[in-house]
Order: sequence, then C-alpha cells, then structure tokens
Amino acid sequence: MLQKLDLKEVILKEHSKKQCNKIVGYIGNNPVRFAELVKIFLDGPYRVTQRAAWPLSCCIEQNPKLIEPHLKRVLNYTIKPNVHDAVKRNVVRLLQFIEVPKQLQGLTAEICYQFFNDKKEPIAVRVFSMTVLVNLAKKLPDLKNELIPLIEDQMPFASAGFISRGRKVLKELKS
Repeated sequence: MLQKLDLKEVILKEHSKKQCNKIVGYIGNNPVRFAELVKIFLDGPYRVTQRAAWPLSCCIEQNPKLIEPHLKRVLNYTIKPNVHDAVKRNVVRLLQFIEVPKQLQGLTAEICYQFFNDKKEPIAVRVFSMTVLVNLAKKLPDLKNELIPLIEDQMPFASAGFISRGRKVLKELKS
C-alpha cells in the first residue's frame, strides 16, 4: 500500500506527467482519496485548482464511477467566471469517459453547448465538448438534430483538430 500523500503538497510541488501519474496511482479506485482530490480542486486557490484538474481527469479515465458523488459540483465549478482553460478542458475531457446521470444531462449539455459554440474557447475544450454532446445525443435524440447543423456550420472555418473530430462525430450522428 502506498503511504499517505499530502495531495495539495504533491500538486504544488511539480506540474508534470510523472507527478500526475503519481497522484492517479495513489488515488487508484479509492473514493475517499478521490474525494480529497475533488475538495482540493474545488477549494483552490486558483493555481491548485488548475493543477488538480489534470489528475482529476486521469483518475476518471481509469475509474469513471469515482466522479458520481461529485459531478454536479465539478460541473458547476466550470461555469464560474474566470475559470482557467485547463480546468474546463480537463472537466469536459473527463465527461467523455462517464455515463452522465439522467438528472445532470441537461446541465452537462448546456455547459458543453456553451463551450462548443464559443469560438474563444481553446480547440481542446470545444472538441471535447463536441464528443460529450454526441455521447448525450445517443440518449437524447433531439440533441442529435441540433448538433449536426452546428458542427457542419463550424467545419469550414475550423482548425484541423476540430475538422478531424467533426468528421468522425458527424459520421457517427448520421448513422
């Protein structure tokens, strides 16, 4: 068993893939340790939140169920004013790996539409939002009809990454 880590100290010590992996390895599938990471993420300050976002996302990629009791608070955090792009990117990224609970699908769709349609958002935030919306559209068919023209309208003016993901998801939506 790994010895107890001071997560906040580890997060502040270094911002690297190695450090992210150390945190993810420490948390594993442990809901108590994950709750501690979420608390650190939500409590800040700004730099701590920004750095905690990456391991938060990676933990969910490996253990999607861990986010369930925290999802609403994490989603609401992303729409606060002046949230760092890294926070939005990693929260929307983690949404790609989970089954969004029915009671949070509307909020999730609203947030992702907002990010997707804002041309000032970084490409990663917009592309991850597109994927989350496509995943939601599989359960909410009305979204599908709204999403197809939105993606098609943005494709001619988009970056290579956006176009690549757009083509893939359009194919998925139209099948």
